[in-house]
Amino acid sequence: MKTRAKSIRPLGTLEERVMHIIWRGGPLSVREVNRRLGEDALAHTTVMTTLDRLYKKGLLSRTKDGVASIYSAALTRDEYQQRLVEATVSGLMTKDGDAAPVLAALVDAAAEIDEENLVRLEALIAERRISSD
Repeated sequence: MKTRAKSIRPLGTLEERVMHIIWRGGPLSVREVNRRLGEDALAHTTVMTTLDRLYKKGLLSRTKDGVASIYSAALTRDEYQQRLVEATVSGLMTKDGDAAPVLAALVDAAAEIDEENLVRLEALIAERRISSD
């Protein structure tokens, strides 16, 4: 398991909304992010603090444009989700414990969403076995 995955945590509600905005249309300034929040626009400092927190968590990159900071995604949504799942699952599975309940829950969740996910899981397992040989 990648060690960087352990530092990824689920996003709060506002962080998730801000990341969604950045993933859809970054790079953006604080003002632009707040404008895209639409009727849910917040105080400029609240958005600035949220963007800074996401930057410090490694989810955003930041550049300067004059006095304004411009933020863009440091990870794609897919990369974030993969790292979050890796961190969560690795925290639930221990080398001395039984991994079967965690694996069963993962398979059940995947199948519940779409039966085709079982085919994807089988392909990923086969691919992993080939690459580790």
